[in-house]
Formats: sequence, C-alpha cells, structure tokens
Amino acid sequence: MSLHWNLIAGFLYLEIGVIALLLFPFISPRIWSKFFKSKFLKGLENQLVYYFYVLLAILVLFFLDAIREMIKYNDENTMEGHGKAHMDIQMQNHLRLFRSQRNFYISGFSLFLCLVIRRMVGLLSQNSILEAEKSAAMKQATSASRAAEQIMSGESVDSELKKSWNQHSTSWRRPKRTLKE
Repeated sequence: MSLHWNLIAGFLYLEIGVIALLLFPFISPRIWSKFFKSKFLKGLENQLVYYFYVLLAILVLFFLDAIREMIKYNDENTMEGHGKAHMDIQMQNHLRLFRSQRNFYISGFSLFLCLVIRRMVGLLSQNSILEAEKSAAMKQATSASRAAEQIMSGESVDSELKKSWNQHSTSWRRPKRTLKE
C-alpha cells in the first residue's frame, strides 16, 4: 500500500478504537458529557470542526478515487485473452482490481465510521442531558409526593382536632339560663 492508503488505514483503525472506547459500558454518558464539555475541548471546538470537515473532504476524494479505479480495472478485466502473455496481464489486472477494491473498502468504512463517531458523540451528550433531567424530575416528584403526604396527614390530624374540639367545647359550655329562671 502506498503512504496515503496506509495513513487512511491507520485512521480507520483509530476510528475503530474510538468507537470501542465510546461503547465501554463502565464509562457513563455523564462522564463523556463532562469530557466533551471540558474547557480544553471547548477551546479547540472551532478548530476541530474545521479539521473534521477537511478530513471528511479528503476521505470523500479518496473514496471517489477508489471507485474510479475499480471501474477502470473492472472494464479492463472484461478483456479475455488467450496465451501466457495475456494471462500475466490478466493477473496484473486482477491484482490492481483487488487493490482498488481494498482501497474502496478502507476509505468507505473510514468515511462511514467518521460519521458514526460524530453521531455517537451527539447521542452520548444528549443521553447525559436526558439523564440529568430525569434525575431532577425524580427528585422533584419525590419531594412533591412527600409534601402531598404531609398535607394529607396534616388535614386528617386537623379534622380530628376540630371534631374533638367541637365535642369538648359543647361539653364545656354552660347551658344558657333564661331570665325566667
């Protein structure tokens, strides 16, 4: 492989490693969100977006080049020849077609995984936000249910006190005397 295809293959392996790291179950989305929102990455965000699009454009160019070479060697592959000289040419064409297909898969998967990583980072950040909202809503719901229970128990105590007060107050009242007595 030439140098640029080795670099693209290395980038593909790096992307596979990043995806494996993002999929580790013991690293929570909250930790990833803190990492993605760190001061270091916030400072590099504008530059990283620029480099991402440049890298994406380069991968698209290599992907299109691999498609072009596949078509070129596939068309030459249709020539059928007889004899030993034609066999060597046909073997070389098959080898070139194999290399162009290999380059097609390397650049295609690298391009695909670049988009997958971008989507996974967005989903992990969104998941972290949703988990924070969920925990806040659960805390609010539990405090509201506790307050409702206190109010309900307080009303029953108040109503019992009022009933007992009414009963005691009637027994404590003096009967009204009339003037005739």
